[in-house]
Amino acid sequence: MTDTRAAGRPVTPLLAADIIIELDGRIVLIERRHPPYGWALPGGFVDVGERVEHAAVREAAEETGLAVRRLCLLGCYSDPARDARGHTASMVYVASAEGEPQARDDARAVALVDPLRIDRSLAFDHDRILQDYRVWRVTGRSPAWSPDV
Repeated sequence: MTDTRAAGRPVTPLLAADIIIELDGRIVLIERRHPPYGWALPGGFVDVGERVEHAAVREAAEETGLAVRRLCLLGCYSDPARDARGHTASMVYVASAEGEPQARDDARAVALVDPLRIDRSLAFDHDRILQDYRVWRVTGRSPAWSPDV
């Protein structure tokens, strides 16, 4: 590991919050307006001074217009290769919402999809996240971490 320091502080990964929004038995995906392009879970970077769970709620509202509730932490995803722009760790939440999602802010489009039958390729490691989500829906537990992952 490199212990690069800037201004006396370690240089660490960026922090993001992503959110799986459940709506009428489906989940919300967004088509990204900015690179890297593609379909993804709603989410984005945590602002300085902001709690991660608040960032998830904010990003859901900004990108889909939905007010989410019953936030639950699914897991932390931190593979250094998960984002081509640089090392980013993401806390991923599951929440529910009501209403009609609308593409806003960084979202070019929104789609409601069956979480068991994703019909498009996903950006980042969101395929992996949704695999874990499906396990969580069946077992009620987040998948166990393994050093081999």
